[in-house]
Amino acid sequence: MATMAYDAFLLVSFGGPEGPDDVVPFLRNVTRGRGIPDERLAEVATHYQHFGGVSPINGQCRDLLAAVGASLADVGIDLPLYWGNRNWAPYLGDTVGQMRDDGVRRALAFVTSPYGSYSSCRQYLDDIAAARATTGPDAPVIDKIRHYHDHPGHIRAHVDAVAAALATLPSDRRATTRIAFTAHSIPTSMASSSGPGGGTDRYRSQLREVAALVTAQVAADVGWDLVWQSRSGPPRVPWLEPDINDHLHRLADDGVTSVLVSPIGFICDHLEVAWDLDHEAAETAKELGLDFVRAATPGVHPSFVDMIVDLVRERLDPARPRADLGRVPTWDSCPADCCRPPTRPHPPK
Repeated sequence: MATMAYDAFLLVSFGGPEGPDDVVPFLRNVTRGRGIPDERLAEVATHYQHFGGVSPINGQCRDLLAAVGASLADVGIDLPLYWGNRNWAPYLGDTVGQMRDDGVRRALAFVTSPYGSYSSCRQYLDDIAAARATTGPDAPVIDKIRHYHDHPGHIRAHVDAVAAALATLPSDRRATTRIAFTAHSIPTSMASSSGPGGGTDRYRSQLREVAALVTAQVAADVGWDLVWQSRSGPPRVPWLEPDINDHLHRLADDGVTSVLVSPIGFICDHLEVAWDLDHEAAETAKELGLDFVRAATPGVHPSFVDMIVDLVRERLDPARPRADLGRVPTWDSCPADCCRPPTRPHPPK
């Protein structure tokens, strides 16, 4: 049996502020190099301040890392656990430096996004490469775990969340109930280059496949749509549409009475989930007279945690059969031209 040797597990995530004073510095990190003025960041900061300046993502990463560690131990896998973020402490560069100091030579990285696109895949690979370069020649080798959008553990977590949310809506309105699956909008130029070699739209295809797999198991009689949230950037740059709030207006016009929103683009609650869905979309639905409920993200759902352990075992033993429910490809190694960044317009002079 062929095996690969790893001596650490690394959780890589987006990061988020953990207090009011962190918010603007965090947003500067997120938007670094994009020329966004502090005045605009201050507007976005109000979303975070609405929740006390704390994003839920860091707390959820701590919970996930603890759950994964316990599950790895249950199956006899003894790997020290590390966690590093792109945009806030613990920063990935600091974590990789600590791994080097601890003697780690080769680590397996789980990234908190299941999908293929620049910001959800390639940018994390770039982050890992930059952290290793900063650490120096003794930096550990870090292999990123493959995309996992259609893994049964990921799908089961969303199925259970949608089932629980659906049970809270009026049963006598099921015929006029619709599910809106949401993910973070990205520039259309980014979406069109999100597969190996470019030119294929893996991001949208993977998300559509998740939506279809979930509804087939839990709500085959309920219609669904894939819509988008949390777009940013100048209006002249096309992003994936429709936005969830525009979509809610269309549903109301079409006679829909009840809407279940399932944020399949997120594995845990980000500020975008708490603000854009639980606050803004919920308010839009209320104004339109729509029943509204938001399904949970996977978080530390047992099936999702088991999935991470399965993906680790898959990399430890390449002969281990892969568990995939869908047909849209996933891959372990990305070629150099995969998931290219969008072309950013020059700021107006």
